[in-house]
Amino acid sequence: QVQLVESGGGLVQAGGSLRLSCAASGRTFSRRAMAWFRQTPGKEREFVTAISWTGTSAYYADSVKGRFTISRDNAKRTVYLQMNSLKPEDTAVYYCAAGRELGGLYDDYHYWGQGTQVTVSS
Repeated sequence: QVQLVESGGGLVQAGGSLRLSCAASGRTFSRRAMAWFRQTPGKEREFVTAISWTGTSAYYADSVKGRFTISRDNAKRTVYLQMNSLKPEDTAVYYCAAGRELGGLYDDYHYWGQGTQVTVSS
């Protein structure tokens, strides 16, 4: 079992930055791929980025490439999402997820956090 708790969301102006954190508990955190998804009302949960359990592989949705960076610290059981040059269209609830394999689909991940709201004002 893996429990995930996100933090770091908030209100920021366009062009600003935020860093989200996802703290995990559970013995197998270091062997799991981790990802961030986001969701706005009325829309499906959207893949943002994912990182392998070693931290050596990561990939991003085109919409955030070059602006967002995912990283992880297995010793601290935490994954991070650094978000720069934020845009109003980045406004969403951001969810942390854990899975066995690195992937970009909702079904690739079996454990989910409760989400943290990010609001970007224009």
